[in-house]
Amino acid sequence: MLFILLCASVLVGISFGPTKLNLSELFSSKNVVILHLRIARVILGLIAGAGLAVAGVIFQGILRNSLAEPYVLGVSSGAGLGAVLALFFNLSMQFLPVTAFLGAGLTMFIVYAIAKINGRVSSHSLLLSGVIVGAIFSSLLLFFVSISPNEAMHGITWWLLGSLQVSEIKLLVGIGILILIGICVAIYFARDLNAISLGEDEAHHLGINVELVKKILFIAASLITGSVVCVCGIIGFVGLIIPHAIRLICGANNRIVIPASAISSGTFLILADTLSRTLIPPVEIPIGVITALIGGPIFIALLRKKQKAHF
Repeated sequence: MLFILLCASVLVGISFGPTKLNLSELFSSKNVVILHLRIARVILGLIAGAGLAVAGVIFQGILRNSLAEPYVLGVSSGAGLGAVLALFFNLSMQFLPVTAFLGAGLTMFIVYAIAKINGRVSSHSLLLSGVIVGAIFSSLLLFFVSISPNEAMHGITWWLLGSLQVSEIKLLVGIGILILIGICVAIYFARDLNAISLGEDEAHHLGINVELVKKILFIAASLITGSVVCVCGIIGFVGLIIPHAIRLICGANNRIVIPASAISSGTFLILADTLSRTLIPPVEIPIGVITALIGGPIFIALLRKKQKAHF
């Protein structure tokens, strides 16, 4: 069913845009450029959506918090700051994934260190730390954009709000490989993630090297987030909405949740991008705005539900 929905979203993403074209018109020689551009966007939407969802599943499993995801934890802002610093110092585009990955990893380390009190990390302190660190890094990001002498830097505000415009095919291919590696790592450690989600003591009793698995999965999630951000900008709440919906339908087994979330999130992001291009034509709404408008209320509802459960 998920594959059928994905195929349908691909057809919708290719057919619809500022100019609506049916499939026969798209495949005509005069529209070949439009076809290539839309196919590239659809592929990027699939890759980015899948990556963000899997990163969200990893963070939620390791931190045992259903509200954890790259955007909420500030990891996306850290990755964005890393990418902007690469542009600020005029580094080659090839270094963008590296600096974004380092920014994401450093952010996760800082957030976790701040939230850790007496060897324990509470959900409240983790979310609060993520929001604060994310806000600081977002401010630094805008600061470097504003003082940069590079004129190109002042035009990346659109990118920061989230966009699936493909600037370079080689970068898309490279990012796709990195995200696929991260997803494969998550699938490989899905059983271990199931055990860790129940509690670290239980995982230890099952013979799992918890600290090693956590480090590997943190690196994988940071790699995915940094890769997505350096191409698409900061897209929020995708790693929260889809995994939560999949768990409600399929249960909590990460061996199912990870691949199902990847497919579903790719479908969601393709449709969100199509909506961003067709809602107010010819103006294109940043896709981060679409996901925030959908994911923000869901996050608030989940947070309220979690608070009521405590009381």
